[in-house]
Amino acid sequence: MNEERTGAQQEQNLSELLQIRRDKLKELQQGGNDPFQITKYEVSAHSAQIKEHFDELENTAVTVAGRIMSKRGMGKVSFCDLQDKEGRIQLYVRKDEVGEESYARFKKVDIGDIVGVKGTVFRTQRGEMSVRAEEITLLSKSLLPLPEKFHGLQDKALRYRQRYVDLIVNPEVRRNFELRSRFIKHVRDFLDGRGYMEVETPVLNTISGGATARPFITHHNTLDIDMYMRIATELPLKRLIVGGMDRVYEIGRIFRNEGMDTRHNPEFTTVELYQAYADFNDMMDLFEDLLSSAAQKLLGTYELEWQGEKLDLTPGWPRLTMAEAVKQYTGLDFMAQPDDAAAVAMAKSIGVELPETADKTWGNALYEVFDQRVEEKLIQPTFITMHPVDVSPLAKRSPKDPRLTERFELFICHSEMGNAFSELNDPIDQRQRFQKQVELRDKGDEEAGMMDEDFLTALEYGMPPTGGLGIGIDRCAMLLTGSDSIRDVILFPTMKPLD
Repeated sequence: MNEERTGAQQEQNLSELLQIRRDKLKELQQGGNDPFQITKYEVSAHSAQIKEHFDELENTAVTVAGRIMSKRGMGKVSFCDLQDKEGRIQLYVRKDEVGEESYARFKKVDIGDIVGVKGTVFRTQRGEMSVRAEEITLLSKSLLPLPEKFHGLQDKALRYRQRYVDLIVNPEVRRNFELRSRFIKHVRDFLDGRGYMEVETPVLNTISGGATARPFITHHNTLDIDMYMRIATELPLKRLIVGGMDRVYEIGRIFRNEGMDTRHNPEFTTVELYQAYADFNDMMDLFEDLLSSAAQKLLGTYELEWQGEKLDLTPGWPRLTMAEAVKQYTGLDFMAQPDDAAAVAMAKSIGVELPETADKTWGNALYEVFDQRVEEKLIQPTFITMHPVDVSPLAKRSPKDPRLTERFELFICHSEMGNAFSELNDPIDQRQRFQKQVELRDKGDEEAGMMDEDFLTALEYGMPPTGGLGIGIDRCAMLLTGSDSIRDVILFPTMKPLD
């Protein structure tokens, strides 16, 4: 009963606060001072700039703007903290310097209001770098009060739903997204510097392909056909390789109608790149160089922590075949198994069952043992190579073992960071692989691919030997920022709607 009474009291108090703010706005509007009528405000300096160059700027005039985060009044003098895009700076406001009428209006400013201030850079008697206000303009009225204890809320869902409030009250959150932005810029600079060309390919397609994933389906009214939001950019980019664009890449949003957890969001960002006359070994070298150089450039070190693990991204990462990794971590030697039945039996011997939709083959057994028993043990950066053909419908077969493909995935902290192949360029083999995907789809596997006749036509014109690589931008951002959840590096993650 006491809890109910307390909750009702809090709601009443909040309702009163909301009404007070609206009353203040109405008073301003009736007095001809509607903040929402102001269309522009010239800003000459920001908080960090003032602090970093204080000696040069002291006693000079500046114009700053931002959100009021705190107020402290002492009669005819008020102090407040102004937050802008770079941080916070203290404002010093004296009644006799801004004028009685202006000071009276300023006293009615609420926490969260956005103001513009013209003044002089100076240092207070306590040594605080500040701006001595000469003119204050209310630029936007905050009609909702900021949460008092937003930082440290256990309900992270509220922070994800209201990212705008999260960014206001927790300025440190901005660091994640600044690092993400700088990483994407690093990727572009890295690839541009190696002669790659950035391109754009369709988000809507008539066929779902390029990966094994369940797509989102929409409908095009004019054409009266269902279309699929892309689950990968692979097939359009390889068409460009056929067309003679030897080095291409695309950074873009991918959409997969799958589950959500700390490492998966229905829409996410990847960079896919393709290089003619290269193979998966070249892609391994490139990926290692790209990610290690990003750590060094953005963080100043190869050593970082993620998910409670200390990691070393110094170049020279281990490279294991999938069979070698399985043998190392489980003791099972799949390369010694004579046939499918023996391989499936070996998997079952340690409790690994194959999915109902999967064929009971040597390759599927090897992959499931790796997926269920080995992947979780890979902490330091490790390349896993030579995946079975059964789970790699777009990768080139190994000349040494036709059961395997020239494919790798990079794992860090048991998370897949990227996927790459020596690309399959044999149109006859590719058709057979597509047909296998169609059969799996007919059995009910909604993640299986479709037959792409146009892509097969492209391959029949001839595609050179090609190396391809897909990198999860969000996973890399999680690594570089030390974030445990993908939602911490996506500004507006997908959330279940509130009632």
